[in-house]
Amino acid sequence: MSSSVLTRPARAAGFLARGATAFARTAAPAALQQDPHAVRAPSENELQAAIGREVRACRKRRGMTATELAGAANISVGMMSKIENGVISASLTTLQALSQALGVPMTALLRSFEDERSAVFVRAGTGVEVERRGTRAGHHYNLLGYIGSSSSTVSVEPYLITLTSHTDIFPLFQHAGMEFLYLLEGEITYRHGPTLYHMSPGDSLFFEADTPHGPEQLTKLPIRFLSIISYPQGGED
Repeated sequence: MSSSVLTRPARAAGFLARGATAFARTAAPAALQQDPHAVRAPSENELQAAIGREVRACRKRRGMTATELAGAANISVGMMSKIENGVISASLTTLQALSQALGVPMTALLRSFEDERSAVFVRAGTGVEVERRGTRAGHHYNLLGYIGSSSSTVSVEPYLITLTSHTDIFPLFQHAGMEFLYLLEGEITYRHGPTLYHMSPGDSLFFEADTPHGPEQLTKLPIRFLSIISYPQGGED
């Protein structure tokens, strides 16, 4: 690989440093408004919030807009929005109308309130080895867990990826959603669109995954990194 290509991250270093400072100054406060350590107190509106989540999930699975569902259930769009956001408690008559419009039993709208929340525990070395488009000799993909939740419209796939041998040709990936990489071991130059990032242990990269991306150069083997992919349910290729 030519030196002119590999110096691209260096030329962009000043820009990235300024961008990181701007991110810390502006984006971080808004992004961190939710306290990850807070324990949610029981609320009287938990049931209506659960119903709202399930109505929205069912509607999106059927490919309906909120306006279309409101019309089919003979309620206002404003009422539809309040139900989905858990602002009001829908009457049994309204729930029946919604379930009929969605083609599901009314009890299905209570599912996310009644279901226990899932958790997946994976012991070291016991992840499920899967084949993806980048799977080849010396490239190992271990899926570390998966939860298919009917109350969420987002799927998340955490992978531990290990690269143990050199190759001259790398596939470029392009799919829906967002992806987060965290390098645990080795060194790698990773491409996102036209930009190359040289990564060392402890470095991370967070990006929109519908832009072509993938390894550009394996600098120091073995390489291990976490890859966490999130995408709308039904939207990952």
